[in-house]
Amino acid sequence: ARPAAAALRAGFDRPPAAAAAPLAADAHRVLHLRPDARDAEETAVRAVLAEPDTADAARRPRADPAAAERTAADAGRRLREASSAHDAAARRCAELDRLSARATDSVHRLAPLREEHTRVARLAGLAAGTSADNDRRMRLESYVLAARLEQVAAAATARLTRMSAGRYTLVHSDDRTGRGRSGLGLHVVDAWTGRERDTATLSGGETFFASLALALGLADVVTDEAGGVRLDTLFIDEGFGSLDDQTLDEVLDVLDSLRERDRSVGIVSHVADLRRRVHAQLEVVKGRSGSALRQRGTG
Repeated sequence: ARPAAAALRAGFDRPPAAAAAPLAADAHRVLHLRPDARDAEETAVRAVLAEPDTADAARRPRADPAAAERTAADAGRRLREASSAHDAAARRCAELDRLSARATDSVHRLAPLREEHTRVARLAGLAAGTSADNDRRMRLESYVLAARLEQVAAAATARLTRMSAGRYTLVHSDDRTGRGRSGLGLHVVDAWTGRERDTATLSGGETFFASLALALGLADVVTDEAGGVRLDTLFIDEGFGSLDDQTLDEVLDVLDSLRERDRSVGIVSHVADLRRRVHAQLEVVKGRSGSALRQRGTG
């Protein structure tokens, strides 16, 4: 049945007709060469199969094409992601290069400004008394005022020496007080001990006439600095009660010397002893209906 079917497919009615049909020379030649080609192919295949890599692959488990396709797809996805990340990194690098160039240019432009700022900041620190180069932490305005304070202290000393019977003189001090600043300090030199000490060590009466001497010295300096403009009237409010009799007389003598130079000196006080020394007085008298002024003495 198989030869009959093959004969029919080849166009013959029966197998004997197919067997009797002559074979063309070309077809005969092709059929004759097919065994040789098969032998050559078999030899080549056996040579490949005998190679170590091929033999090692043959001993391995069978490949899973589906898994390989999934692995390839995953690798492709990761490749695309890596490529995108590479492009983004390249853009960031380019942007960083641009910013770096701008920063370098800004640094070059800021260098002169930084030098100017350093110089100005150093001068500002010196003027403010906060710089380490300013050992006494003295402000600029304190430095300027210290020169005037020296003049005031010198002018005040002329009267303080008289008020204290030659015991005290005032001197300017620029020493620092603790962690504070310096520049406007005053010390008193005690002739009895020969030592210089802080004005805070003075007693109440001594503090009063030292302050009075400073006020009078300031008035003298202001007069000198104002082109000869005089301070003709001075008022002194209280403080005389803290003085002993001898000191009170010395202070009043100084005030009398001011009046002798055509200055008016007003004293506000409750000290009864002053009534003997001050002739022109305005007395405040209290009453049920209020206070009243009463003039006593002559000017």
